[in-house]
Amino acid sequence: MGRKILFITTDQMRFDALGCNGGKVARTPAIDALAKEGVNYTRAHGQSVVCMPARSTMLTGQYVSTHGVWMNGVPLPEDAPSVAAYLKENANYATALIGKAHFEPFVDFDLKFYENRMARVGEYGPHRGFDHMELSSHTPLILHYNEWMKKNAPDEIGGFYRNLNEKFEVNAAGGGDTGACQVHHNPVSREHYHTDWVAERTMAWLDSLEADEDFFCWMSFPDPHHPWDPPQSELSRVDWRDLALPEAYPGSKEKMREILEGKPKHWMWYWTGERVTNVEAPPEFAARDMTPDQVREINAMTHIENELIDEACAKVFAKLEERGWADDTDIIFTTDHGEFQGDYGLLFKGPYHVESLMRLPFIWKPAKSAGIAPAQVNRPVGQIDLAPTFCEIAGLPAPDWMQGKTLPKNEEEAERQNRDRVFTEWDSVYKDGTEVSIRTLTRDHYIITAYNKTNIYEGTEGELYDLKEDPYQWRNLWDDPAYKDIKAGLLDDLKAALPPVREPRLDWVAMV
Repeated sequence: MGRKILFITTDQMRFDALGCNGGKVARTPAIDALAKEGVNYTRAHGQSVVCMPARSTMLTGQYVSTHGVWMNGVPLPEDAPSVAAYLKENANYATALIGKAHFEPFVDFDLKFYENRMARVGEYGPHRGFDHMELSSHTPLILHYNEWMKKNAPDEIGGFYRNLNEKFEVNAAGGGDTGACQVHHNPVSREHYHTDWVAERTMAWLDSLEADEDFFCWMSFPDPHHPWDPPQSELSRVDWRDLALPEAYPGSKEKMREILEGKPKHWMWYWTGERVTNVEAPPEFAARDMTPDQVREINAMTHIENELIDEACAKVFAKLEERGWADDTDIIFTTDHGEFQGDYGLLFKGPYHVESLMRLPFIWKPAKSAGIAPAQVNRPVGQIDLAPTFCEIAGLPAPDWMQGKTLPKNEEEAERQNRDRVFTEWDSVYKDGTEVSIRTLTRDHYIITAYNKTNIYEGTEGELYDLKEDPYQWRNLWDDPAYKDIKAGLLDDLKAALPPVREPRLDWVAMV
């Protein structure tokens, strides 16, 4: 027998969302306990800062350029490698994914993709190596959560924020107390909200297993991704009026403009609303118009959603105890990418490789039977390392198609593995044809991003930040002569880190 694996992901959660990572608002005792008892990776970065590419990396163990899901709306091929399939076929693991999958586009009116179709036809897989899938998105749409809501709470479905407007564009409508973009007071009852639904369906699947079965269960919460519409009954948890503004919020529009003028031009375009470069950003939203109180309310909603996730996790951890599996289950917790939440005066995410979006909460609590001591690892790791780690837990060698390394158990092992850098990439084409293509290396205390030639950039632009001197990455050092030699060395390392590229390029078939 191998060890059992509970893999927990959230969607769009910042590194500092958790108490164990310095968060001061949301109460996250269950997840904090994982960090205290396990290994907390303080320098984990995503290989993409948007959903579908990042999730495809976690499933395949491959870089974005290699698996080919280069932006949202590009479906992962059905024959793509899957760590779930590998565990099932080679170690007889029972496998499940409960919650948000998003390996295939959500905007799928003809139900071409099985993820979107399976609930409509009363099926639960198998798919991509998962014996069982019960799927949810951020609002009741076409997935299993929608079918469950139609049967159990049909009057509450209309209470959720609608992500798409009547033009089938991302909705920019505001709500709540301040009119903040995509904030909404949701009358859904707590027990019917998707966070609790994901936990309840996970526990039901766990209860379906035999006591001696090894399992790989991916529990995937849709929150705290926008829209920010947790159950209205929970709003008293955090009063937005009591919140300080984020530390990386510049404080004035003049300061925001000063910072953004030092970055490549699509940063300023996004802030002014002149031009959008990410299909998930509402085209009618201009961050320049966002008020400090709106930032506070968005952050309050996010903290509330994070508390609900922590409480849902605690229920599942209690189920592991009840089944007698707690000592023999490895729990890994992370997210797909971060969120601005007011940093730079911005919101959402996009082609902006700074720590707000790249740096991830990343915790591994090994089974007690593994005999691995609690530790903190401060050297870089990434999502690319998850699949090989699942293999090690299962007692299997990592197959050749996986491109990462097994996660180190402590700082000494990280040093032996030469963990000193992590690679992130972005490619996108907006609906007006605007292209952004960037490649980033985080090494030592520097972040360097090189821009490829596109229809808005010459391929000579870039960003360079010194995290020691500038932890919020407000000052772009790309053209600073004092950093010329450092920049040259980092660019050489970045070129050496480029992964193999899948050919031909996969088609972009939907908005998201």
